[in-house]
Amino acid sequence: MEPTTSTEAPRIHVTRSRANPGGMKIEGGIPWRGRKPPWLKVPAPGGPTYRKLKRTIAEDNLHTVCEEAACPNVGECWERGTATFMILGDVCTRRCGFCNVKTGVPTWNDPLEPMRVAAQVKKMGLRHAVITSVDRDDLPDYGASAFVGVIRSIRMQAPECKVEILTPDFRGQEMPLAKVIHERPDVFNHNVETVPRLYPKARRGSDFMRSARVLKMAKEMGGDDVVTKSGLMVGLGETFDEMLETFQILRDHHVQILTVGQYLRPTENHLPIERFWHPEEFKALEKAAYEMGFDAVAAGPLVRSSYHADEAAAKAAEARAAAA
Repeated sequence: MEPTTSTEAPRIHVTRSRANPGGMKIEGGIPWRGRKPPWLKVPAPGGPTYRKLKRTIAEDNLHTVCEEAACPNVGECWERGTATFMILGDVCTRRCGFCNVKTGVPTWNDPLEPMRVAAQVKKMGLRHAVITSVDRDDLPDYGASAFVGVIRSIRMQAPECKVEILTPDFRGQEMPLAKVIHERPDVFNHNVETVPRLYPKARRGSDFMRSARVLKMAKEMGGDDVVTKSGLMVGLGETFDEMLETFQILRDHHVQILTVGQYLRPTENHLPIERFWHPEEFKALEKAAYEMGFDAVAAGPLVRSSYHADEAAAKAAEARAAAA
């Protein structure tokens, strides 16, 4: 009996985007647009480094959060030699009210993904790479091993590149977190996203204080070798005082870098924008955060978690060195 052969084409897995997990690039920006204030408008990207990286990404079927989420800062960041990759597939096990990633039961893991991402980091000549992922509550270690693999692979293939990881909360478990921190990423980032009061509405399946404890444990495990970072959005109904209270909790949990930006609704099915914060309000938030003792703060309407990530990491390192 002759062996049968399958005519089915092999599945090609690519690193997906949190905001657009299907792999289809968003043409023309964010799909759901209401009227936005003038300070949220930015020129289209088009610098030489941006064009080069865009070609490289298209040729290698690689997907970045920067491009597929239509991040307003993509041109600026790519010109600086920074980019954000998403690992661990395209299906999230949680359902946040502000996020456009599809929710369900993940079925795919690519064991070669860490090496592929590292190869792209080297090929793109990045100085600072940010690695993030969907939540993978279905995995025994919640995806920690994938972050370990990417950090090790980048260290081998692109040793000059700084590595920042933006992880889920690992359900608050110490062992998955310890595995990741053992690799000594340059920056450990876990976004709390919003103030505690809004968690039941915006971050179903997550817990604010659990996230705060993860950040504290990361700093305690990593010491001076690891810089800790977190980020929040505004526009979901939080107050200025609530933001300051949240900042203080993060400082009390040893967070060193803080980012704050305006929430932009991905589609009409997501949480509505309660209001657009004015640039002057962001300046007030940044001033207050520095007064609380953060080493680096980026607050502005267009700020995203990876905005000027390389600069913030360097600033935090300098602050720690000066304090030593």
